[in-house]
Amino acid sequence: MDPKVSNGSGLQDEHITSLLVFGFLQDGSSCSFRKDLQALGRELPVPARWGQRHDEELQTDGGRHSHFLPETDSESQEEVIQNIARQLAQIGDRMDRSIPQTLVDHLAMQFTNGSLSEEDRREHLAAALEAVLHTYPKDMEMEKTMLLLTMLLAKKVASHTPSLLRDVFRTTVDFINQNLLPYVRNLVRNQ
Repeated sequence: MDPKVSNGSGLQDEHITSLLVFGFLQDGSSCSFRKDLQALGRELPVPARWGQRHDEELQTDGGRHSHFLPETDSESQEEVIQNIARQLAQIGDRMDRSIPQTLVDHLAMQFTNGSLSEEDRREHLAAALEAVLHTYPKDMEMEKTMLLLTMLLAKKVASHTPSLLRDVFRTTVDFINQNLLPYVRNLVRNQ
């Protein structure tokens, strides 16, 4: 899990990971960072319906669909990614108690340090992940556990300090692309 190693993720991979992390954060998000998440959603190439709650009317503005994925498959692939994010968020909700608040506090403090580089932030995220990996369910794939805990750490830090959402989101997407990209690709491909 070397944060310096890159798997050569391209724009499509980054887009898929962004959609996955955004969907995970959006599902069941606490009120503490919902406004920040909605603002982030407007900046991302995500479908308009992702920025809404499930009980709201769907709106289309023609400018929200990804230009990174092939147009014919874009909407269906985005729906697959959203469904995966929703399922992972439900599992993450059950794992939520395995992350000590002191770890979240420390990680949030690291993210507020403006002198840290993106690489330093990924290293702090990796260290926090290592600290909670021993609590994972033994019957779950290691990659799935790492993906869940990484996104859960991001969600908890954003809940702790909503102003960090953009930084945490970017670092989480980068970290997943560098360490878990083959797993994410397979997860999307096999759905």
